[in-house]
Amino acid sequence: MRNNPAMVHRVAVVALDHVVGLDLGTSAQVFGSARSTAGERFYRVETCSPGGRPVPCSAGYDVRPPHDLTLTATADTVVVPGIHDGPVLREGRLEPAVAEALWAAHARGARVMSICTGAFALAAAGLLDGRRATTHWAHAPRFRRLFPDVRLDPDVLFVDDGDLLTSAGVAAGIDLCLHVIRRDHGAEVANGAARRCVVPPWRDGGQAQFIERPLPAGDGAATTAATRAWSLERLGEPLTLAEMAAHARMSVRTFTRRFREETGVSPARWLLRQRTDHARRLLETTDLGVDRVARLAGFGTAAALRQQLRTAIGVSPTTYRRTFRAPGGERVAG
Repeated sequence: MRNNPAMVHRVAVVALDHVVGLDLGTSAQVFGSARSTAGERFYRVETCSPGGRPVPCSAGYDVRPPHDLTLTATADTVVVPGIHDGPVLREGRLEPAVAEALWAAHARGARVMSICTGAFALAAAGLLDGRRATTHWAHAPRFRRLFPDVRLDPDVLFVDDGDLLTSAGVAAGIDLCLHVIRRDHGAEVANGAARRCVVPPWRDGGQAQFIERPLPAGDGAATTAATRAWSLERLGEPLTLAEMAAHARMSVRTFTRRFREETGVSPARWLLRQRTDHARRLLETTDLGVDRVARLAGFGTAAALRQQLRTAIGVSPTTYRRTFRAPGGERVAG
């Protein structure tokens, strides 16, 4: 028995200027891979742009969508892919016609989604005020400045807030589309789509695994930079706040205040972050057992390390190592 064409879920992808090429193709590829046992597609994906005009793409070519924004008036789902430049990303300023189209689609009950920095467009339209959302971790500080009323969570791969869904950077759009397929048609259909796309049907953890956290630089004299460097060489030791303050030749109170001014966090929180990052590096680059990694990173026991990794990035040490080990890279046996 063939699917009724009227029952096929219609997806409108809104291409804005400076659209990210991979994000633009994600919806068509993933949703297009969701099929019944008879091989019939569950989704019809079409692309539009403001006025149906060509839009420049991050890959260096123009995209010529066949539809204008009227496509969103009848779509069951509206997707805004990421953008890499332009007033939406830099200033949070969206074309009125786009904002109106997104508002109208949402108001009549359409599901509205974004991939990566497409969340800037949803937020600029006012759809995300008071709602949970995510975007690419590298753009999170700017997003917070532009849209303080949005409850941003930059550590997750995607946020499903019912009728509004947002995903993290780039490939996380695949995770979100597979999640939507799973929600619409169940795990079997979503797993089939993942196999056709040659991607995992589900990824452990969130984008906190991928966030770069460089050591903040000091600002010259009367700084805690030397003590931070000293502490990094002793992560496996049970460092105390008093010991760190003594090394900096400051009182605990002065040291704590100066430390917060320079790093934005307390000494204890900074030390926990450095130990977590050190454990991650050891898991990535060595064959040391989890117990040994835990001791070298200052967690003491494997159980403590497992708890911290799950809290910080949502995965176990074993899962993290399996995901991030570079094949053929240097290893230190233990």
